[in-house]
Amino acid sequence: MADSDRQVKALGEMAGSPITAALAEAERATMSMVRDALDNRRVMLAWQPVVMGRDPTRAAFHEGLIRLLDATGRVIPARDFMGSVESTELGRIIDCQALRIGLETLKREPGLRLSINMSARSIGYPRWSEVLRRGLNGNPTVAERLILEITESSAMQMPEIVIAFMDGLRRKGISFALDDFGAGYTAFRFFRDFSFDIVKIDGQFIRNIHADADNQVLTQALILIGRQFDMFTVAESVESPHEVAWLQAAGVDCLQGYLFGVPTTKPAWTTEAARKSA
Repeated sequence: MADSDRQVKALGEMAGSPITAALAEAERATMSMVRDALDNRRVMLAWQPVVMGRDPTRAAFHEGLIRLLDATGRVIPARDFMGSVESTELGRIIDCQALRIGLETLKREPGLRLSINMSARSIGYPRWSEVLRRGLNGNPTVAERLILEITESSAMQMPEIVIAFMDGLRRKGISFALDDFGAGYTAFRFFRDFSFDIVKIDGQFIRNIHADADNQVLTQALILIGRQFDMFTVAESVESPHEVAWLQAAGVDCLQGYLFGVPTTKPAWTTEAARKSA
């Protein structure tokens, strides 16, 4: 039997295997659970602070991270569904809901600056554009306090479209952050044209950086790139004082990670508002 015939046979056997069937069924169940959560508005954002590098007691802004709830109120971990829905319309609806909640929060809290994640696939999605239009309408300060985060991998799928999209919204005052910077996707010939305001250095380079010479060199290079293009640098996944000390000495502008706060649906500003109300 030829190699090509063996491969076809193996693929056929795999397609009909119990494991493949179980995986397919699990993915269908995940999609159904996500669709049900979105249809019933069981959606919220968990907020994590991004603090100033020189003074970690001060928050520069907060990032909103999507949270979906199942019918019992249990949080569905994003890792369990994002891979399945990111390229589907459910992914676009998730982006819409995250943006809606973020804009509503900015309107309620005039002192906040917030970042909201989106996929480049949502560019040109009519529903997302309408959510943004409505959210900006009637409050001129919302746009200048909104940061849209786009992952490096997503931006590089359609760089020319992302560049044009950013140029249009930047005129309204909206800022942009490149998430997971350094993960290996960016073609540097596009980097200058993107003109992101913020670059968030991928956490894989930050963990244990005080003791990892390779990551120190790579992170220093990423910081230098950010400075060259007048972009604020944010170190992600900061978890220890040793990492903070190294990053501060290296000149990182902002820090984000569990050391400064886990994502929470009850951030400090809601706690303070409730205290004043009481």
